[in-house]
Amino acid sequence: MALIVHKYGGTSMGSTERIKNVAKRVAKWHDAGHQIVVVPSAMSGETNRLIGLAKEIMAQPDPRELDMIASTGEQVSVGLLSMALQAIGKQAVSYAGWQVAIKTDSAYTKARIASIDDAKVKADLDAGKIVIITGFQGVDDKGDITTLGRGGSDTSAVAVAAALKAQECLIYTDVDGVYTTDPRVVSDARRLNTVTFEEMLEMASLGSKVLQIRSVEFAGNYRMPTRVLSSLTDPLMPLEEEANSGTLISFEEDTNMEQATITGIAFNRDEAKITVLGVPDKPGVAYQILGPVADANIEVDMIIQNQSVEGRTDFTFTVPRVEYQKAMEVLEGSVKAHIGAASIQGDSKVSKVSVVGVGMRSHVGIASQMFRTLSEEGINIQMISTSEIKISVLIDEKYMELAVRALHKAFGLESA
Repeated sequence: MALIVHKYGGTSMGSTERIKNVAKRVAKWHDAGHQIVVVPSAMSGETNRLIGLAKEIMAQPDPRELDMIASTGEQVSVGLLSMALQAIGKQAVSYAGWQVAIKTDSAYTKARIASIDDAKVKADLDAGKIVIITGFQGVDDKGDITTLGRGGSDTSAVAVAAALKAQECLIYTDVDGVYTTDPRVVSDARRLNTVTFEEMLEMASLGSKVLQIRSVEFAGNYRMPTRVLSSLTDPLMPLEEEANSGTLISFEEDTNMEQATITGIAFNRDEAKITVLGVPDKPGVAYQILGPVADANIEVDMIIQNQSVEGRTDFTFTVPRVEYQKAMEVLEGSVKAHIGAASIQGDSKVSKVSVVGVGMRSHVGIASQMFRTLSEEGINIQMISTSEIKISVLIDEKYMELAVRALHKAFGLESA
């Protein structure tokens, strides 16, 4: 049969009873003849608890030591799940990321996977064992434990699936798939049976919390079919029914793409806008502004440079809200005087709303429909960015949910 990778989130691992249910589900797949590798997250809330303990000791914890602490949550999960499987008669073995080994760079708390040694895992699978590997973590060239950042277990699972050339990676969560938008904002949001990697990558990057963006990048780069499905269903439901549930993320574009112009509405509440006013309009100024921001390991998203007036221009960009204060300090401290900027202004109460769909390639008028809909709701657009399959706008955060509901209706994404 096939080699399948299962990933279970913190909610799925949230108690010993839920871990036992995960074990029953995994055993069901193994009984059907599949080779199974499981990548679980820490138990729900555990990573936050561990980081909280660290911050009680040190307001700004040393990143290397923070990774040492944060990585222990997943080690508890793999050990408990291995025991739960053994308790129902299955051979199971657990490994920490450094034991496999999952090699990463040394960017503590935000490490990136460089390679995975699959020899030990393949030997165990060939011996009939279920292999359980910690998500979220790896080891660098110095032998130090690293973590991959929030949502890193998704990335671990897809990377392991790619390394092992698995048939499919199943991401079990507390939702039953990918929706046209967040059902908590739009009650008649519709679950998608399929979505392309391109669409999912855009939706993940634009704020959809179903999958972590780096996991989608891995899946796309290695052409790894990935399915999002619920772990809160009956663990003993028929295998064929479960295998076809949820949302499949693949390279196969919807055959009805001409009709499905827009796939979903994504949004991100956690945005902040920074404007550097009155900078010289000359070559290199963008680098002089954004270079120090990048050196501070702060991600930049939307960027606009205004028209030059008398040799001066304004430069606006967005950063994650949690990095807003840090970015402002960088700009005020080492950039403003160096480039001769007049002033720096910021707004941490903005949100990004986006329409996404591969059908945009073959349809015109999407932007005008989006802008008209927002105009009719009295919503002002502060910034705009586009790609081949998405249009994003930055708006005042108080209008975000209104914008999402209006756009969802305007593009006909309601439940059938």
